[in-house]
Amino acid sequence: MVSVIRKKLPPIGLRIIKSALAVFLCYMVNLLRNGDGIVFYSQLAALWCMQDYVKESKQKAYQRTIGTIIGALYGLVVLVIFGYIKIDKPACNILECVVISMMIAVIIYTTVLINKKNASYFSCVVFLSIVVNHISDVNPYLFVWNRFLDTIIGILLGMAVNCFRLPCTRRNDILFISGLDDTLLNAKDNLSGYSRVELNRMIEEGALFTISTMRTPASLMEPLKDISLKLPLIVMDGAALYDINDKRYVKAYVISHDRAKRIINFMHDKKMHWFTNVIIDDMLVIYYQETEDEMYNKLISSLRRSPYRNYVKRELPEEEEVVYFMLIDKKDCIDSFYDELLAAGLLEDMKVLKYASHDYAGYSYIKIYNHNAIKENMIDYLKAELGVDRAVTFGSIEGRYTHIVEPGDSNGVVRTMKKEYERKLLPIPIKTRQKV
Repeated sequence: MVSVIRKKLPPIGLRIIKSALAVFLCYMVNLLRNGDGIVFYSQLAALWCMQDYVKESKQKAYQRTIGTIIGALYGLVVLVIFGYIKIDKPACNILECVVISMMIAVIIYTTVLINKKNASYFSCVVFLSIVVNHISDVNPYLFVWNRFLDTIIGILLGMAVNCFRLPCTRRNDILFISGLDDTLLNAKDNLSGYSRVELNRMIEEGALFTISTMRTPASLMEPLKDISLKLPLIVMDGAALYDINDKRYVKAYVISHDRAKRIINFMHDKKMHWFTNVIIDDMLVIYYQETEDEMYNKLISSLRRSPYRNYVKRELPEEEEVVYFMLIDKKDCIDSFYDELLAAGLLEDMKVLKYASHDYAGYSYIKIYNHNAIKENMIDYLKAELGVDRAVTFGSIEGRYTHIVEPGDSNGVVRTMKKEYERKLLPIPIKTRQKV
């Protein structure tokens, strides 16, 4: 029996389409010029300027323009010099090799002097394209002009195509909140290239976007490192609001020290093992106990490797308030302990999550929070701070979010957000799966 593995092909991105369009437009402009230039150079410049973000595109265009100007000017100087030198062919060839090689050093040093070292490569390329193959032309100065003009045409066309946007109104009065796992991230805990580029573009244009997750900030650093987030993140299932840029907690709902001590004493009497999460000077500190429990120690060993987590082996210090408690144990033990917590009245006015572990088969978690530590409260706080009335949420659980993202559809959040955020002025019908 032969099994066929179907690999899902990535979608054709807008950058690919724009690149092909820019190359075509270079052909069209060259036809209008009756083929006087060399379209190849225009196309290279256009493709060089075709970047993911407009800001990068402008930087590349500027870099290419400076490089072209420097290379063309030095190429022109060499052409002028050899236009007045009358030397026998063998000697002339040797002189050309020496002068051209020396000029490469001069060109690179020039870019250093004017603090444009990034343009040195293109300066050398333009210079060599002029002097190596065209120094003996009947009219080499015409090539210099066309070489410069072709590059500028390519840069302008590349910039025009890359910066073009359909007319639309941008909804900068809506707060967009996305879940993370099974929502924005793919199965490898990464953002797709499409989501990364489009999300950054919308944020740069003023879109109000943030993340809501059960994770702590430490586990967000790697998957979100390429996203230019500007708003605080809702972390620890609504227990805290974390500013990823300033590395500080903007707001947190905590369990009072007295209440926390009652829970700790009860867990201690029942010989349970737990993690106590506390915010101290904008750092998340996790207190744990010494034990011989294999699973407990295995979890500590795997989590404390992160430089963003601070594990301390000690009891909760006096007067410290707790963000949340976390326990992990075999499912039967967790179920039994949960019932004992209820019977003891320790979960009154508390938020409690009990769920199976995806990483450790047969184990379950209990997490205990302040009863106000819910995502909705943090969303309302953000809306008030930003002065907006409407929030649009994305998640994978039916009935809890504005838009439901299907499992495996890692581009679903950004694709739907684009339709909500950029309302086209042209009559383009859109369809989204939306909660009724």
